[in-house]
Amino acid sequence: MTTTAATDAEGSGAHPRFAEALRELGLGDLVGQVRRFPDATRTAAEAAAAIGCELSQICKSLIFAADGVPVLVLMDGSSLVDLELVRKELGADKVTRAKVDVVRETTGYAIGGVPPFGHRTRTRVLADRSLLEHDVVWAAAGTPYAVFPMAPEDLVAHAGGTLVDVRERTA
Repeated sequence: MTTTAATDAEGSGAHPRFAEALRELGLGDLVGQVRRFPDATRTAAEAAAAIGCELSQICKSLIFAADGVPVLVLMDGSSLVDLELVRKELGADKVTRAKVDVVRETTGYAIGGVPPFGHRTRTRVLADRSLLEHDVVWAAAGTPYAVFPMAPEDLVAHAGGTLVDVRERTA
């Protein structure tokens, strides 16, 4: 598998809106670290296989609706989100997966390419502590074919996330 790193959004594979968000955050150097793959990295498993990292090193950006209000949950790639824990964390009556059109409308990106920040609208962000188990995690760069590396603490900070425990526990 070949990857390319370039200094422009088109060459790197980063979505232009995401590349601009990186620059606005003073993270323009990350545009050149975006890795684009010929095959989709839409799922955490696809991304981990393409990058050659552990599944848990993938940061999934998942949009849920808490009482109808979009909320972003950042979760490691090997775990599932426990909706009941999200509901309790937010003090909501009901939490469901957001519909495809809500994800696109809220973030400006398609499912499978939603980055952890640089969205069209500002949403509440919950970040599961499991992300902190790694020195570097990989997240979508605005398309289903591109990812970028970042220290999880920095990723959570730039996303404006609150660290929580919302990972589904297996018995």
